[in-house]
Order: sequence, then structure tokens, then C-alpha cells
Amino acid sequence: MPPGRALASKSILHVTNFDSWSALVAFSLVGLVTVLYAAIAVDLASEWWTVDSASYGMLIPPTALYIAHLRRDVTFSFPARSDLRGLWLLALGCVFLLFGKLAAEFFLMRISLVVVLAGLTWTFWGLERFKTLAFPLVLLLTMVPLPTIVYNALAAPLQLFASRIATDLAQAMGVSAFRDGNVIQLANTSLGVEEACSGLHSLSALMVASLLLGHLESGALPKRFLLFLLSIPFAIGVNVLRVAGTALLADYRVELAMGFYHSFSGWLVFVVGFGVLWFAGKLLFRTVPATA
Repeated sequence: MPPGRALASKSILHVTNFDSWSALVAFSLVGLVTVLYAAIAVDLASEWWTVDSASYGMLIPPTALYIAHLRRDVTFSFPARSDLRGLWLLALGCVFLLFGKLAAEFFLMRISLVVVLAGLTWTFWGLERFKTLAFPLVLLLTMVPLPTIVYNALAAPLQLFASRIATDLAQAMGVSAFRDGNVIQLANTSLGVEEACSGLHSLSALMVASLLLGHLESGALPKRFLLFLLSIPFAIGVNVLRVAGTALLADYRVELAMGFYHSFSGWLVFVVGFGVLWFAGKLLFRTVPATA
């Protein structure tokens, strides 16, 4: 066999062996992650489907995948290089999974999935590719609902805050109202500000919307973080207006306030909140040069 042909044959054999080895490693990792997280993923999807406050999570994985797909040219413009520094992130995800299993803490187990995916990306693809996928990975973190203990700790103060401010606004508009805890007493009825009216539903959705808006505007990282922080008072503020509007309408016509308006205002709160957030984002990013 001529030397040139022998060299070419060795090169082809080397590439074939390398590709076979890479495919074997990839399939092994996918299988391992599937075994570890299949039950956790099914449980998380069930919560998205059955719990209203977590339903937004169904949109997060396809959105993150779509964003990663749009940036595929940027990602693959960097060569894949193994980076052992990613092992610390992978180890952290495994620790979260272990502690979550031992303590029966679903939040830690679910978060560990994203951390493990991030660690695998960094370890096998290198830091440059990992950076291009940082936003989709951060977005995936938002698909995990808050722990129940945190949710309950936030819901009660927000219920009281919404009822107090709504009562003050109703009184300022000439409505006879006073507050007893989270119950607004009107002349002909009483309104209880329940957990669902605490504003946490719209808060979660607007926080995710602020992340997406910052990414779409390609704003500087500090500006994106500021917009994320602004989404919190915006969500609380529009929810207070919703409760106040319900009180004003109930003083005029109870059946209307507790019927159509109560159902429709949930969507209205999000639309108004997103409009305010979008306007704030435009003001925030209009003088900031675009970044990659």
C-alpha cells in the first residue's frame, strides 16, 4: 500500500474511533441523567399541570431550547474543549441531588438537574461554549417553583400588604371600608384577600418576563439585573390595584366584582404589569449599547 494511502487510512480510522467514543460517552451521559432525573422531571411536570401558580413553568424548557437553537452558530463557533474546572459545578449539582433526596426537598432535587446540565456543558464543551449557553441555563432555573415554605412565608405578608393598601385606596376614593387582617369590610359585603390574590402568581411570571425582555434587548448585565429587580415592585403594585379595583366595584355591584371582573382581572394584571415592565425596559436600555 502506498504511504499516502496508509496515512489517510489511519486518519480515517482515528476520526471514526474518536466519533464512536464521543457518541458512546454522550449516550452514556444522557442515559445516566435520564435514570437519575426521570421521576423528578415527571413530578415537576405534574406540578406545572395541576398548580396554577406553577403553570408558567411549562413554557420555560421550550423557550430555553429555542434561545439555545438561535445561538447555535455562536456556540459552535468555539471549538469543544474538555475543561475539568466544570467538575466543581457538576459536583455541586450532585450534592444538591443527594441532600434533596435525603431531606425529601423537591426544590433542591429539581434545581440540581439544571446545575448538573450546566456542569456537563462546561466540562465537556469548555468555558467558551458554556458562556454562550449561560442565559438558557439561567432561564431553566426559573421553571422550578419556589419551595412551599418560602411561598407560604411570602404569601401572608403580601396578602396583608395588598389588603392594607387596597383599603387605603378605596377610602381615598370615598368608599366606606376598613380592614380586619386580610379581610376588607365594605358597607354591603366583605372581601377576603386569599393566597391566590397575594400577587405571587404575577410576580413569578413577570420575573421570567423581565429576564426574557433583557435578553431580547441585548442589554448590559447590570441593566438586566435592575430590570429583574424592578419586576418585583411592579408585580406587587398591579396586584394591589387589582384588589383595590375589586373593592371599588364590589361597593357598587357585588355580583359583577365577584364574577366576570374577578376572573378577567387575573389576566389583566399580567398584561398591565408586562406593559409597565416593557416600558421600563425601553427606558432602561435605550441608551445602553447592544452587547453580544
